[in-house]
Amino acid sequence: MIQEPEGPEPEATRRDAGVAESARANRGWWDRNADEYQVEHGTFLGDDRFVWGPEGLDEVEAELLGPPEELKGRDVLELGAGAAQCARWLAAQGARPVALDLSHRQLQHALRIGGSFPLVCADAGALPFADGSFDLACSAYGALPFVADPRLVLREVHRVLRPGGRLVFSVSHPIRWAFPDEPGPEGLSVSGSYFDRTPYVEQDEQGRAVYVEHHRTLGDRVRDVVASGFRLVDLVEPEWPAWNTSEWGGWSPLRGSLVPGTAIFVCVRD
Repeated sequence: MIQEPEGPEPEATRRDAGVAESARANRGWWDRNADEYQVEHGTFLGDDRFVWGPEGLDEVEAELLGPPEELKGRDVLELGAGAAQCARWLAAQGARPVALDLSHRQLQHALRIGGSFPLVCADAGALPFADGSFDLACSAYGALPFVADPRLVLREVHRVLRPGGRLVFSVSHPIRWAFPDEPGPEGLSVSGSYFDRTPYVEQDEQGRAVYVEHHRTLGDRVRDVVASGFRLVDLVEPEWPAWNTSEWGGWSPLRGSLVPGTAIFVCVRD
């Protein structure tokens, strides 16, 4: 059942939002909107596909976590798993995934779809796992865009990965923050500074944040990765494929043919 919005629409603004406020707002937003999100995007995401972003780049072809045959028996942590579509694909390859999300309602959708792997409701900045628990970690548009201090998350991932472990995560391409969040021609002109790191916040009538997304430049992302103990081995910017006619917020065939929409960071814990 889709939850109907209650009360007036939140006000969109740019203002500071710290770690605690961001976590509280985004946990509430995803719990309220998980049903609608899964209805709107469930077909594109599938139940057991591993898609890195709106372009539709599939792990089957990208092999950013390594060849599928080498995933068998590997312990994998998925951050911001949502309905755990990626974890479900990993399990089908013989991996041992754990799907973690801040939103209890998103994980209820993971239960609805099914799977034999663990689901964990927790904050990615305070992972409830022992040091060296995983061989791989991944996040497809999960956790990293929504945290005020991404190094908290990256250091936690570094802690729970074994030496030689790999982290791969995708986020909105930082250049997108300079353009309006529109899929058509109106979204092709720069409307703000790429260097403005002020968070995007939706707030209620009392000024309480109900959704927060944080902007980092490409250089910021690289420095966060390196400062957290990782070695960056690849940065993938998927091109928009001809087969993909979908529009997803500010992502569309028009914009995707001109401006990158997703950045995927491939990192190694030495």
